[in-house]
Amino acid sequence: MYKAVLFDVDGTLLDTLEDLADSMNEALRRLGHPTHPIEPYRYYVGDGVETLARRALPPTARDSETVAKCVALMREEYGKRWANKTAPYDGIPDLLDALTARRVPMAVLSNKPDEMTKLIVARLLRRWRFALVVGARPRVPKKPDPTVAVEIARGLGHPPWEVVYLGDTNTDMQTACAAGMYAVGALWGFRTAEELRASGARMLIKKPMELLTLFETDP
Repeated sequence: MYKAVLFDVDGTLLDTLEDLADSMNEALRRLGHPTHPIEPYRYYVGDGVETLARRALPPTARDSETVAKCVALMREEYGKRWANKTAPYDGIPDLLDALTARRVPMAVLSNKPDEMTKLIVARLLRRWRFALVVGARPRVPKKPDPTVAVEIARGLGHPPWEVVYLGDTNTDMQTACAAGMYAVGALWGFRTAEELRASGARMLIKKPMELLTLFETDP
């Protein structure tokens, strides 16, 4: 049995894909570049806004100046529409209720900017208590670097091997494995089962409530 759980946000707790895609597409329009349908954004997101900008921009427009402009515009546009279509996935409220009833400490780690991560969790997941909510910060390594994940485990009062990490991308599985956590892949998220397995997932789940098999069954 495990003692705590660390969640990714995008593609794991919240379906943020359309708001992310809409925001980046508007940033691209403002820069005079082609936009993308929603589906490719499943692979563009997950590694921070700078990487998202590089992936979304045309190959001939990925110089540092253009990327910086795109990042600034993306942050501006996402600030306008981050809650337009974003909502918890089906089953996530039930899972968070069940973990809360079992007194399982919960935390969040995202490659979204730290301020935005805290805002989104506070607004859209306000019914539940997360001991720590951490996003990307300047001069702090982002996932898949395990540094912050290990710090969060310490903050939860447990060694990493007692923490379940639930995420939906290769970045999440790599982070979990590097930190010594139990890596669980969310199949309702942005990436495939094959990617999650190849990146170190020790368990794949189709529905959020399946995570409870790793914790004590009685609240």
